[in-house]
Amino acid sequence: MTQKKQKKDSRGVAFDARSRALLSRFLHDWVRPRWRELLVALALTAGLALATGAYPMVIKFSFDSLLKGDVSWLPWVLVGIIGITAARSVFLYMQTVTTQRIVLRLQTDMQNYTFRHLINADYARLTRDTPGRLLSKLTNDMQFIQQASLASMNSIMRDTLSVVALVGSMFYLDWMISLVVLGVYPFAVVPIATIARRVRRNSTQTQAELGGMTSLLAENLGATRLIKSFRLEEFASNRVSRSFEEVFRLKLKGVQVKARLESLLEALGGLAVAGVIWVAYWRISSGAATVGDFMGLTAALLMAAQPLKAIGGLMARLQEGLAAIESVYGILDEQPTNRDLPGAKPLAISSGEVAFDHVSFHYGDANIPAVTDFTLLVKGGQTVALVGRSGAGKSTLVNLVPRLFDVTGGSIRIDGQDTREVTLASLRQAVAIVSQDVTLFDDTIRSNIALGKLDATDDEIVAAAKAAAAHEFILSQPEGYATMIGDRGVRLSGGQRQRLALAAAILKNAPILLLDEATSALDTQSERLVQQALAEFTRGRTSIVIAHRLSTVQNADMICVVDAGTIIETGTHAELVSRGGAYARLVRAQLLSDADADSPPPGLPLN
Repeated sequence: MTQKKQKKDSRGVAFDARSRALLSRFLHDWVRPRWRELLVALALTAGLALATGAYPMVIKFSFDSLLKGDVSWLPWVLVGIIGITAARSVFLYMQTVTTQRIVLRLQTDMQNYTFRHLINADYARLTRDTPGRLLSKLTNDMQFIQQASLASMNSIMRDTLSVVALVGSMFYLDWMISLVVLGVYPFAVVPIATIARRVRRNSTQTQAELGGMTSLLAENLGATRLIKSFRLEEFASNRVSRSFEEVFRLKLKGVQVKARLESLLEALGGLAVAGVIWVAYWRISSGAATVGDFMGLTAALLMAAQPLKAIGGLMARLQEGLAAIESVYGILDEQPTNRDLPGAKPLAISSGEVAFDHVSFHYGDANIPAVTDFTLLVKGGQTVALVGRSGAGKSTLVNLVPRLFDVTGGSIRIDGQDTREVTLASLRQAVAIVSQDVTLFDDTIRSNIALGKLDATDDEIVAAAKAAAAHEFILSQPEGYATMIGDRGVRLSGGQRQRLALAAAILKNAPILLLDEATSALDTQSERLVQQALAEFTRGRTSIVIAHRLSTVQNADMICVVDAGTIIETGTHAELVSRGGAYARLVRAQLLSDADADSPPPGLPLN
């Protein structure tokens, strides 16, 4: 019974303890540091409120004078109205620009801070959500926060001060009528709180669906080749359309909920006007008030109507903003587990020896290990190849070296130093990775190669491109090294993209090189050129190579056959072939596959 009562009580308030704590944290983190700008905005808002509150007084004076037949004050009345209007215009402009600047700066700072936190998070965390969902948090959620912050500043400062000034004018003109007006609006408190709770729930659902929609759009627009080749245009359109329709439904539901609030405030405003007219008629007929008092009160009430609506609708805006703030803090509260330990020292490279000592690793579920008791010593300057079937754990092992993931058992040491006891910056500076999944930015060829060394000279970039057999194709591009390559290098072939990635790795000049199917997308001629370049580049450099094409690893100092996350066979190419074990079977299978590929299909003539 007590739990049910507590649940009912929590539903009875728009701001529960969790919401208040969240709002307090947001104010402390992002609003409080801007107190100087807020004071300026408050001063401008106060000037605007004073100018607004003067309107009813001028109207009262003008009507009282006209009804007495005294027109001598008319020029001064007109000057007063023009002066008040001009003052309001100036204050309104300055207050709007100031508050907008504060809110936009707050939004930009939040985006910068959130992205920096996110990009420095664990690799596992970054791969947990789709890029589209993370993008939605940095755009859609931030937009909700910006709108809520702006509405709060306007309502708390401008609208509240305007209402206070206007209410002050009303009490000065006729305190009894003013009490009638103020007695109406408290009846809106409970409905506003109820509607605000519904807005919060709807906003949370809408933001989640916007994240899904953004993710779906990114996924489909990034898979246009597949969609076109498989004639999936209708399928893709239907998937995205369903997401659009769900967002439409949730947004319309939000509009309907907020429209109830606006209708309620409109109805209460009508009751307030009716109460003013009724009481004013009685007061004027008894001589306790003048027509000027009535006109001034009416003007004040009408001018206060919009600010009062804004204040009433603030709760709905705040709930939308709180849902977005909760989503963003969900990112900011996640601390990386792969980080520098206290007392971590920079990695000191001597020979570049890499030792896997009984390494184990699993992706969350200990019952499904990806690597099991893996032990291997890669001596400094050696080239060691990891081969085996897909899913054997080879790429996982490569990812463990620069601590994209942390081992769950055993250790990895570089020149005798546990990778968990050195700084991440120095560790990753000592390692270069080239993967089969090439990532390039929508920038120039030069800029993408320079990712390996941001301050590289043009000569260094050209030398790296030549070493990766990329120089010739780069010069054939419309603008050479200044050619824009499009999103993810879409204007280049797969082999060209991979050679740019190789060039960046060569430019980095790291003592440890990790190649994960680095030549998988190259044609035979390009592969031969790259292999020659890599042979030169890897000389005296520790290299761990993953390859399914066994011809690319025949010259490795040692070949390790990996299966189920552990080594089952090691040796040189000749040694392993002579043993007739797992490696020999892989070689025979690949030779047969290559022979079948070179033979024409049945029924085709031999030329």
